[in-house]
Amino acid sequence: MQNGELILDKISGLEEKLRPIIEANEKMAELKADLTPLGNRAMSIVINELLEVEAGFDLDDLLSMIKQLLRSTRNISYVLKQLDNAIEFFTDMEPLMHSAVPQLINHLDDLEKRGVFRMLKATLDIRAKMAKAYGPDDIDQIGDGMVVLMGLAKKLADPKAADFINRVLDIPTSMDLNQVKGTGPGGLIAASFNKDFKNGLGVVLELTKALGKLKNDDSNTTG
Repeated sequence: MQNGELILDKISGLEEKLRPIIEANEKMAELKADLTPLGNRAMSIVINELLEVEAGFDLDDLLSMIKQLLRSTRNISYVLKQLDNAIEFFTDMEPLMHSAVPQLINHLDDLEKRGVFRMLKATLDIRAKMAKAYGPDDIDQIGDGMVVLMGLAKKLADPKAADFINRVLDIPTSMDLNQVKGTGPGGLIAASFNKDFKNGLGVVLELTKALGKLKNDDSNTTG
């Protein structure tokens, strides 16, 4: 009897030790029973989704993409590092941008108030009208003419030339044609004693000499 009781005690001890395992198996069975419908539903959804992409999916393409990804690991790493550098750069530039952007806006507003943008728009409108009215060859000729005019403007920037032209333009304003009287040979002889008349003849003489040089220069060019 003592041996039998000892065996029963050992069996009871084994049952106590096995009880957690049995309970865990029971819980796993319950969890499996609960998850099975969800798993079946998920598999059904996955299968339906795969059926939609089945026509455009090729396992060889997937394997090729994975191989290309593995070959490009170094390039991908380099791109990620450059992205980190770019983010760091923009992070450092952000305080400067906060101060620079308002200044830029103020500068653009000042240009708008001064009419710079309107002038640019008018210039573009003129170019559009010229393109509409003239052909490419005409535009080239106009461009050549503009170059010549720029050369003339440069010469007119000489103080001597500007002073001469201003004095010549002042002559009509100082004359009254209604007071001009006819003059014969005697009048010319009398006027020859006038200082202004003598100075005028001197200017005409110098201009005539200068005009003669134009003829000589033209002859040398054609010769």
